[in-house]
Amino acid sequence: LMRPLQGCRGREVVVGTVTLCLAAGWALQTPGGVSLVVPQPNINATVAQNILLSVEYSCRGIATIEWKHVASWGTTKIVEWKSGNYVNISTVYRDRVTTFENGSIQLLNVGMRDAGYYFITVTEEYGTNTYGTIIVNVYEIIYEDLHFVAVLFAFLAAVSAILICFMWLCNKSLHLFQKKMTHTLTASTTEEIELKTIEC
Repeated sequence: LMRPLQGCRGREVVVGTVTLCLAAGWALQTPGGVSLVVPQPNINATVAQNILLSVEYSCRGIATIEWKHVASWGTTKIVEWKSGNYVNISTVYRDRVTTFENGSIQLLNVGMRDAGYYFITVTEEYGTNTYGTIIVNVYEIIYEDLHFVAVLFAFLAAVSAILICFMWLCNKSLHLFQKKMTHTLTASTTEEIELKTIEC
């Protein structure tokens, strides 16, 4: 009874060893492996600015790159393309997205709805894939500050105009006063000369 059990155990070891060798051989033959680097995982932007979602991927085979935008209202597929092949841009992003060979994309004229998470998936033709995430924060331009600056500028311009008018009036008054004084001095000098002439 013991001998047949040892024989079965020996067959299982042989089958297991052959399977392991075949799997290792297949793994070595498959030119797999894909890597992805996200140098700037957090981007701050203002409304109407263009932003670059920068990544760098590398793989031995042909890769498929896919970008998605995830926000509180849902997930939107932005673009998908194969290296050196077709580019399929979503209709929502058609006029606003530029793709690059290294996997990066540029978003033009961002708005508040563009804030959120951007997920990139790089899938190699043999099925290996890797993921990356970029968080985008979009801020509105604060017009209250610009309004304050505009009001301050208008106030300073008005004060300057009033000062210029005041200086012009002072100058004009001084000029009239000097003219009147000159005329008075001339009149009194003429009277003195006439008096002297009469006395003589």
